[in-house]
Amino acid sequence: MAGFRDFLLRFRPVGPPGRPAPGGVPADRSAELSAELEPPLTLLEQAEAAARTVREEAARTADATRRAAERQAAEIVARARARANDVRAESADRVRRAAETEAAELLASTERATAVLRRRADARLPALLDRVSALVAEELGDVGTAELPTSDGHGTAGGGP
Repeated sequence: MAGFRDFLLRFRPVGPPGRPAPGGVPADRSAELSAELEPPLTLLEQAEAAARTVREEAARTADATRRAAERQAAEIVARARARANDVRAESADRVRRAAETEAAELLASTERATAVLRRRADARLPALLDRVSALVAEELGDVGTAELPTSDGHGTAGGGP
C-alpha cells in the first residue's frame, strides 16, 4: 500500500511552472534519492570494510600477543621449577649452618656450665669428705667393739690397735 506522501507526490508538477515542457516525464524521486545516497553509502561500505579489516588484524595481533605471553609464562614457570631445587638446597644449607652454629654455641655454653659445676664440686668435695669421715668415725666410735679392717686385711677388735 502506498503511503500518503507517495499519493501527494503524484500531484506535484513535473517541471517548473511556466511554459509546458515538451514531452515531460514524471520525476523519478527514488532514482534521485538513490543517486544522492549512493556516494555516502559507498563510503560507509568502505568504512565498514576498513573497520572489519582493522578488527581482524587486531584479533590476529591479540592472538599473537596471547600466544607470546603464554610462551613467556611457560618459560618463566620452567625456569622457576628448574631453580626450585637450587633454592631448596640453598635454604637447607642455610638452615643447617644456622643449626650447627646454634649447636656449637649450646655446646660451648654447656661446657662452660659443666666447668663451673666441676670447680664448685672440687671446691666442696674436701669439706664433704671431711664431714663424711667425721660422721663415719663418730658412728664407729659408738659401735666400739666392731672390728675394723686394716690395711693388711686383718681386723682388730674395737677402735684400738
